[in-house]
Amino acid sequence: MRTAQTAPLVVSRSGARSELSTNRVLRNTYALLSATLLFSAAIAAVSAALKMPHPGIVFTLLGFFGLLFVTTKLRNSAWGLAAVFGLTGFMGYTLGPIVGHYLAIPNGHQVVMMAMGGTAGIFVGLSAYALTTRKDFSFMGGFLLAGIIVAFLAGLGAIFFQMPALSLTVSAAFVLLMAGLILFETSRIVHGGETNYIMATVGLYVSIYNLFSSLLALIGFGSSSD
Repeated sequence: MRTAQTAPLVVSRSGARSELSTNRVLRNTYALLSATLLFSAAIAAVSAALKMPHPGIVFTLLGFFGLLFVTTKLRNSAWGLAAVFGLTGFMGYTLGPIVGHYLAIPNGHQVVMMAMGGTAGIFVGLSAYALTTRKDFSFMGGFLLAGIIVAFLAGLGAIFFQMPALSLTVSAAFVLLMAGLILFETSRIVHGGETNYIMATVGLYVSIYNLFSSLLALIGFGSSSD
């Protein structure tokens, strides 16, 4: 009889701890994400203002995956925070010359602002949907991974073979894939699939970075075609 009475209490306490842990991860993730986005934007602004050259696709990939490896290794220590700012700062630097290019074209400021507004609207809307509905989007993991690999390889092909049409197709695909990744990553946090706020921040930051750069390419092409 005593066991029957205490079992619900144990389950209730376990559920409460799980909910508190999830809320803490969410709170820390969005706080760190906000800080890294501001830091990355500041680096991008400086890079664009100084007209710094783009490091190139090879150096960008080496820098990104190298810093991602370091961040993953240090994710459970205080040094992980320094690593994530190093990663997002580097990505901000690579974004600066791209933004600078679009700012130099006619209506460039409007193009950049539209891309920023579109990115913010998509991220806030999808995050709010995942948080309020509490739906489990883990089933999207395999599809997103396969799609990102295919789109990434297609993007490399578009760069090396100078194929603008393919590049635009890849940008459109990345907009859809990053929207799905935002739902997937947010769902993982909500359902306890991701308990490390540093890695959760990296996942969401990468989604926002690729979403913004893809929208920038699409809107910039549309503007130049008018």
